[in-house]
Amino acid sequence: MKLGAAIAVILIGSCLPATAQQGGAALYAQRCAQCHDSTDANIRAPSRAALQSRSFDEVLGAITTGPMASFAQGLSNDERAAIASLVTGKAASHAAAENPGQCAQGETGFPQPIDGPRWNGWGADLNNSRFQPAAMAGLTQDKVSRLRLKWAFGFPGASIAFAQPTVIGGLLFVGGTDRKVHALDAKTGCTRWVFPTEAPVRAAINFATMDNGQPVVFFGDLLANIYAVNATTGMLIWKSRIEDHLAARITGAPVFYAGVVYVGVSSIEEATGSRPTYQCCTFRGSVVALRAETGAQVWKTYTIAEAPHPTRTNAIGTQLFGPAGASVWSAPTIDVQRKALYVATSNSYADPATDTSDAVLAFDLETGKMLWHQQATPKDSFVVACFGTDQSNCPEDRGPDHDFGQSPILVNLRDGHRALVIGQKSGVVHALDPDHEGKVLWQTRIGQGGPLGGTEWGSAADQDRIYVANSDVRFLRDGSRRLNSSEGGGLFGLDLATGKIAMQVAPVACGDRPQCSPALSAAVTAIPGVVFSGGVSGFLRAYASDDAKLLWEIDTARDYSTVNGVPAHGGAMDGPGPIVVDGMLYVNSGYAQWGGLPGNVLLAFEVGNP
Repeated sequence: MKLGAAIAVILIGSCLPATAQQGGAALYAQRCAQCHDSTDANIRAPSRAALQSRSFDEVLGAITTGPMASFAQGLSNDERAAIASLVTGKAASHAAAENPGQCAQGETGFPQPIDGPRWNGWGADLNNSRFQPAAMAGLTQDKVSRLRLKWAFGFPGASIAFAQPTVIGGLLFVGGTDRKVHALDAKTGCTRWVFPTEAPVRAAINFATMDNGQPVVFFGDLLANIYAVNATTGMLIWKSRIEDHLAARITGAPVFYAGVVYVGVSSIEEATGSRPTYQCCTFRGSVVALRAETGAQVWKTYTIAEAPHPTRTNAIGTQLFGPAGASVWSAPTIDVQRKALYVATSNSYADPATDTSDAVLAFDLETGKMLWHQQATPKDSFVVACFGTDQSNCPEDRGPDHDFGQSPILVNLRDGHRALVIGQKSGVVHALDPDHEGKVLWQTRIGQGGPLGGTEWGSAADQDRIYVANSDVRFLRDGSRRLNSSEGGGLFGLDLATGKIAMQVAPVACGDRPQCSPALSAAVTAIPGVVFSGGVSGFLRAYASDDAKLLWEIDTARDYSTVNGVPAHGGAMDGPGPIVVDGMLYVNSGYAQWGGLPGNVLLAFEVGNP
């Protein structure tokens, strides 16, 4: 699940001076080889072979200000460049700043009314349902089979397209690994403006109109910065770093409600904390509330109330700390009725394990006070070192790594009651009662579960069912860490009232397709009568929600000509899901993590002629 748990990046070549190669080799051996040269299929760092698709600039950014910066701590700029040179065989790209896909001069404002068709943030609504009503979708079941590619947009220097777009008023907002947020015309793909960020933006973007009428987009980056930017001009309004821990990041979309922006904080200390010389672990997940107009903090509440303290020393004498972990990977869910906010958390990182990890937590919207918590998997303490040869920092009471990577969905049942429904990496889907302190209503297993198994990034719910994709990624056990092309996958529709499986799609095996898995890790999206699910295979498929009939499929793993002139290729689909707005479907393709096919493209489909 930890998309950024080890995101160092690479494209092998041989054109640089021998001195740079030699210096980089020594530094690589000291700082990187333990994870990236490992043959253990469970190690979460990409292998050297799997990193071949990434650019010099992406690697250098990752080890300078990105998720791998702690591994390069103390190195000079030249030394970081030497590592990037070694693993890419390239120097900086110095790409042209001017975008050939710019919109015509003079185009300002929103092309369409902002109260018209839209998909805002991660889940399309405050409940995080990932369900788009008919009026907003502009796409019906009978027209899905006629979806055709209209335009493609390439993210420069990327091998992962990991930020789900938002569409408001005919403008599309999306972040990327290129350390930029792009505002595009949703119908044509031309670029309105580009905003530079300190670190990659992998979370969806949230839109709101301020009391003064100013249209604003809110987003977070992988250095735990939150930005407020004018939606029509791309000008910065404010920026706030909401967590100082070096491993902190924002992976879940911010949510705006009643003048306040709410956001969860996650981290990659699960990976960086695996080095035996690292004093693991001191990060605690949190939820932060900020004034939307100024960025001033209203409240901040940690998911673990107890501060980390010294616990034991490891085998080489490094002081270890705990409790730690319980990151918030996903977007908060807002309960207007109870004036509450719900998030789901990751595993613990250290001993002692906490009862708020692998859990759904409820907070008071105004004060941040924790109202209740319901834990799904107790004693789940885990860091990446638990899979390695040197397990010095692995917790003594090691857990299965069954955290939550998706947002709870708040649903209204037909009998008048309500429920929070959510899938877990354990392979179990849960329904909790938000009106009775998270009491368990039902639990249904749909997968085997595991570190990359069960349900990962997001489910969708209509009035009757929750639609859940099963990952269960498995690797071959031959030391190559290649994806198993026949294990994992499957799509399920569960009755919201009972948890019984009412609709099921069997896994689709890959055959001889390279770097392929049947796993369905990407978030699911639903419109009336249709469920969309993208796979690690690179295929996006649409199924009838009542009888699971295949309505449409597209193989996205190919080359594309793009509106912005950037060479682009599709690949594995993981993380973000498709969004449907005003008769068009938008989806990212390309995900080099975990052995999947790399890619760097945002695709826009429209309904073609019969």
